[in-house]
Amino acid sequence: MTDIVVRPATSVDLPAIGRLGALLVKTHHDFDAKRFMAPTRETASGYASFLASQLDQPDVVMLVAAQDEQVIGYTYAAVEGPDWMSLRGEAGVLHDIVIGPEGRGRGAGRMLLDATVAALQARGATQVVLSAAQRNTAAQRLFASAGFRPTMIEMTRDLDTTEGT
Repeated sequence: MTDIVVRPATSVDLPAIGRLGALLVKTHHDFDAKRFMAPTRETASGYASFLASQLDQPDVVMLVAAQDEQVIGYTYAAVEGPDWMSLRGEAGVLHDIVIGPEGRGRGAGRMLLDATVAALQARGATQVVLSAAQRNTAAQRLFASAGFRPTMIEMTRDLDTTEGT
């Protein structure tokens, strides 16, 4: 087995990252179809297009895990200013971490997580926050093993839009 390499993402990686982003959307939608958006035929290209706009931003960290030059995972994170809605000060925010099925169980997730945290710290972050789907227990175990602790619980209530019409 070839070693996994974690490196900064480039524009050449965007199609693979887009496919992994679409996998992230599908996984979350499968967890809770009422809460998370459904993937479409455009999800991969839309994800890639959005992340392309972030690639050269100075406070953004976008890394890939590659094996045999194939992208098997990525992270997207940024150092962000204070957020009154989240009741937090400046922090590194890990928005996405995804490992494709072919790359799971080999340590790529932990490698990406550790490298992303280090890159956020190098950009001045003194804290890193992230969200994990309630049903994504594997991700929660990874985050806990890396020193993250639970701090918030998101709750969703679906509203019946047919009442009163």
